[in-house]
Amino acid sequence: MSVTQTLPQDLGEIRPKRRLGRLLSILLLVVLLMVAAFLGWAYWTAHSAVPQIDGTISMPGLSANVRVVRNEQGVPTIEAATLEDLFFAQGYITAQDRLWQMDIMRRAAAGQLSEIIGKATLQMDREQRILGLRVAAENAEKQISPRDRAFFDAYARGVNAFIESHRDRLQVEFRLLKYQPRPWTVTDSLLIGARMVQDLNHGNYERAITREKILAKLGPELTADLYVNSSWRDRPPASEPRGMQEEPEDNGNDGDNEEEDEMDPEGAVTHTTSLSPSFAFPLEVLAEEADAFRPGSNNWVVSGQHTVSGKPLLSNDMHLDHQMPNLWYEAHLKSTAGNFDAVGVTLPGVPFVIVGHNQRIGWGFTNVGPTVEDDYIEDFNAQGQYKTPSGWANPEHRSETIHVKGEADATLDVVTTRHGPIITDLIPGETRHIAMRWTLYDAMGLVFFDVDTAQNWEEFRKAFSGFSAPGQNVMYADVDGNIGYQATGKVPIRAAGDGSLPVSGRDDTHEWKSYIPFDDMPRVYNPKSGVLATANGRITPNGYKYSISTEWETPWRTDRIYRVLESGKKFGPADMLALQMDTSSAYDHFCADKFVYALDHAPKLSDRARKAADILRDWDGRMSADSPAPTIETEARGELQRLLLEPKLGPAPEEQAKNGPQSKPTGALTWKSYSWGMRTVWIESILSQQPARWLPPNYPDYDALLTAAVESALSKPTAPADLTKWKWGEHYPVEIEHPVLRELPLIGRFTAPGRHPLSGNSYTVRAVGRGFGSSERLTWNFADFDRSTLNLVTGQSGVFLSPYYMDQWKAWYSGTTFTLPYSATAVEQHRRHELKLMPK
Repeated sequence: MSVTQTLPQDLGEIRPKRRLGRLLSILLLVVLLMVAAFLGWAYWTAHSAVPQIDGTISMPGLSANVRVVRNEQGVPTIEAATLEDLFFAQGYITAQDRLWQMDIMRRAAAGQLSEIIGKATLQMDREQRILGLRVAAENAEKQISPRDRAFFDAYARGVNAFIESHRDRLQVEFRLLKYQPRPWTVTDSLLIGARMVQDLNHGNYERAITREKILAKLGPELTADLYVNSSWRDRPPASEPRGMQEEPEDNGNDGDNEEEDEMDPEGAVTHTTSLSPSFAFPLEVLAEEADAFRPGSNNWVVSGQHTVSGKPLLSNDMHLDHQMPNLWYEAHLKSTAGNFDAVGVTLPGVPFVIVGHNQRIGWGFTNVGPTVEDDYIEDFNAQGQYKTPSGWANPEHRSETIHVKGEADATLDVVTTRHGPIITDLIPGETRHIAMRWTLYDAMGLVFFDVDTAQNWEEFRKAFSGFSAPGQNVMYADVDGNIGYQATGKVPIRAAGDGSLPVSGRDDTHEWKSYIPFDDMPRVYNPKSGVLATANGRITPNGYKYSISTEWETPWRTDRIYRVLESGKKFGPADMLALQMDTSSAYDHFCADKFVYALDHAPKLSDRARKAADILRDWDGRMSADSPAPTIETEARGELQRLLLEPKLGPAPEEQAKNGPQSKPTGALTWKSYSWGMRTVWIESILSQQPARWLPPNYPDYDALLTAAVESALSKPTAPADLTKWKWGEHYPVEIEHPVLRELPLIGRFTAPGRHPLSGNSYTVRAVGRGFGSSERLTWNFADFDRSTLNLVTGQSGVFLSPYYMDQWKAWYSGTTFTLPYSATAVEQHRRHELKLMPK
């Protein structure tokens, strides 16, 4: 009886639970179906943009068939009967893999990002409109020779042939941002080149303003200390090999010896196998590390007397800001017309091979870093005129309209004097009318067809004699065994001054008179040593009569490269790669030794500082990802710089602000304002000579100062309780993200390498940082070009889901590489895909 009475009550409780369960199951199924639908749409959308790399494609614009063979890494060998067909096909094939990158690069250069992004990029666009890169590109287009104009036109037609035939299958980035690319033009190609000039030969205007403020505050003696521009470690290519007896007695005890100068045997056992806009990376992160890490490139060449084969080896790794996809695009361009047969890296959006080799010669780049921008202080009257030696003159006005997605258009009046645009709005806190003169506004110099076809040293130099910007250190070698070096680019000769400080624009006292003659630029051909190298350091020998740069980069990488290459070893390609991956830092080791000495002599020391001293004492100077010593030394060195500069230049904004850090730069002078290529030479001098003028108040001696720097570093919130866990690679990793695809749910993290621990820093040959590193690594083997090697950072393709989207990342990260076939036989042996482009 009791059972029958309770049964209906139990059923009443169970049924709602079952209904709820069914409802939840249905909801879960709906969610899963929605996720599946999204993933299916994403896959279909992304995969539809994967380019065709086999079969045939007919298109208007070609005069004959073009053959495109791709190897295991998707590198195309493009063979055409005519040069115009060759560059048409280069444009088409590059657009297959990199169209969105090309479009975003031209937009970033021209100041047109806000049209597709919104107001987040408005300030960037304003800056680009003021700088006027599009105007510079348009002026450069007027100077193109008829021959080169035909090649640029052909390239643009090839890009447009791809755009028009794939508007319904464009890369997913176009669809996510909901826009279509406009037709490609010759001006767009020149814009890409102008942006490279901006990346590599621009920024002196800011440093000149800061230097002016520091000079006014500290006076000439301390300012000269800070802005040192030479070092006993410098190795200008034209200088004689430096013997050890030439090193100063107090050389900082950097710990180098004969054994350490040899390549690590384990490191040598390797086997062969930018410009995206800056909004792609968190600006606050870059700002925090800007003073700790500076990009730098390496190139070197050794003659046959130093190689196993008896023929030269030329290596190059250009270090630039990371982006997704990576900056360079590998290609082999070949035509029977004009005997054109060049292979190497190309710049998406631009015809020709930029760094590479042909049948006889090869070359590689590093940045010279010339001073090619000057700040002129213009005097304006109430009528808007500015003062010139001949009286008051009316400036030019250029009206700029910036389209902003989802917002009203922004307008801008760009004022230009005889010196250049007024850039006051780009300098926080500046009220004077500052005009900037820049070599980019005079010419760019389109030389790469002639470089690609040069057959010897004389033709190579003749080609580069017309190159204007960005100024590059160019290494050379040829199949006959010759090696050489040539500095390139137009560098102004001034009536007075050197461009390091703002000057008056009202007279001609500081005008540019001419450019340094090409024959007077540093160069070397077949040096007795058989070794040439540059790494952005000083290239001018003592007594050089012109000023090329007021800010060379630090000498440590150059010094390390020469020490290895002059060791007496016979080198092979694997040794070249091992040197490119070298993570020994004499500078950091030197600083660590100074910290250890100070800690060992401190009258009072915390247990953590004592532990730090023991860790640093046993360190060999390698910036290894799994080591805590580099982190301790780098953090302590940062605190040392603060303790030295803060009493003289003032605290940073976050220490000044009562209500939190300032959100906007004000231009106020602080200790963080100082940033200089050779600041490490200043620190080295401070620690070696310990001048009284730099010892801060309240410190009895430099040992006490260095001890305080270590204690301060160890007290940071980022420092773990167990210092052995403060690993370098975790604290200073590399991070590469896609600026758009990273935001996709579920799959965003698979669209780029992401964050990884990494060995090295700015002062190692493997120059790396969170947002920069080698954009490629190559070695041209003049004994057999088919055994030359080249790898990029991530891959050939910018099309997500392409098999060549990220297939090179493992090699870049781990330090392996790939052979680059060149001969017809090798190209066929490595052929994996073949596409025929046919006239329609």
